[in-house]
Amino acid sequence: MELLKIENLRKVYGKGEEQVTALDNVTLSVEKGEFVAIIGASGSGKSTLLHIIGGVDVPTSGKVFLDRQDVYAQKSEKLAIFRRRQVGLIYQFYNLIPTLNVVENITLPVLMDKREVNKERLEELLRLLGLAGRRNHLPNQLSGGQQQRVSIGRALMNAPAVMLADEPTGNLDSQNGQEIIHLLKTSNKKYGQTLIIVTHDENIALQADRIIGISDGKISRDERVR
Repeated sequence: MELLKIENLRKVYGKGEEQVTALDNVTLSVEKGEFVAIIGASGSGKSTLLHIIGGVDVPTSGKVFLDRQDVYAQKSEKLAIFRRRQVGLIYQFYNLIPTLNVVENITLPVLMDKREVNKERLEELLRLLGLAGRRNHLPNQLSGGQQQRVSIGRALMNAPAVMLADEPTGNLDSQNGQEIIHLLKTSNKKYGQTLIIVTHDENIALQADRIIGISDGKISRDERVR
């Protein structure tokens, strides 16, 4: 079942001689529950693509459909709600709130939505992420790997349709990086969520179901690995 559909997506920054085309008529689709790795050199457009899928950056032209919903046909308030409920974003830099503890950071998207926290889901995520014993710790009391686990928990808390991870292991050593990828793959299988990862690491990409290569704003490779 198709979850994500992108049609003729373009993103242009700047004007005149300083104009840069980050994405050039990109068209692709992703199935529900699929694990996709997006690879490419720095400046190729891969992170721009991820951010547009997630509703963070606005395309110059083209359409993005998530679960048959036209993402950019929504007004700004509805787009913000869409981001919180349908998309889980994980960055290289953890973006945790320094004054909030582990549980408060994980449940922040739910609280911002003024909804009741699903305590059962919260406890399941704390166990899955190995954070049950760290629930009251602040970010500065955690290792880099633990902080990234908190950011994964925050992204998963709302049970989003798609998880988007932008170089999620970029700030971690190899062991912690492998553990984070294992957790993302586990959540992909356990919850049936679509997972899209931007990475420079070919070893991470080879663990995906499918590899999409981006070069100069265009798809240069689309290969099913398994």
